[in-house]
Amino acid sequence: MPDSSLALLRWQFDLTWSLFDYHLEQLEPDDFRREPAALCWTMHRAEDGTWTPDWAEREPDPVPVPTIAWLSWHLGWWWSVALDQVRGREPRERNDIAWPGPGEPAVAWLRGLRADWLAALDRLTDADLASAVPFRSEDDPRRTLGHLIAWANAELMKNVAEIGQLRLQRAAR
Repeated sequence: MPDSSLALLRWQFDLTWSLFDYHLEQLEPDDFRREPAALCWTMHRAEDGTWTPDWAEREPDPVPVPTIAWLSWHLGWWWSVALDQVRGREPRERNDIAWPGPGEPAVAWLRGLRADWLAALDRLTDADLASAVPFRSEDDPRRTLGHLIAWANAELMKNVAEIGQLRLQRAAR
């Protein structure tokens, strides 16, 4: 058992990332925009060359199945905002987070976010985990930096599982 809460959170992150890296190594550019269902959320190329996500302020019913493109954008968006908060910065808005595009650009972006995340975590101590950081407006404002890091790990696990499942479905066809 790790000898600190931060070490345990880091171990959990590293385990999840190792599972993600397995899928990242095998993703092909076409995997990102493959639509797995008739009702899905994906990324769209704007006239200026940027990418924009399908989005609704309230989750629709039924919930659209996301593409790997959308999931990689979503992962990069929340992770960028979490990094802002770990670094003590004002969190950026969703529209301020640019997805770089399918294939290697998205993979490199996510790997860069991982490096930034690890650098931010390496500067923390267990005592830092107790500092208050309201990271979601609907959450209890007494949430701590430790809660934020645990939430990020859980969100990463969920997104990794979704991306992995979509990649495996494509590979099995």
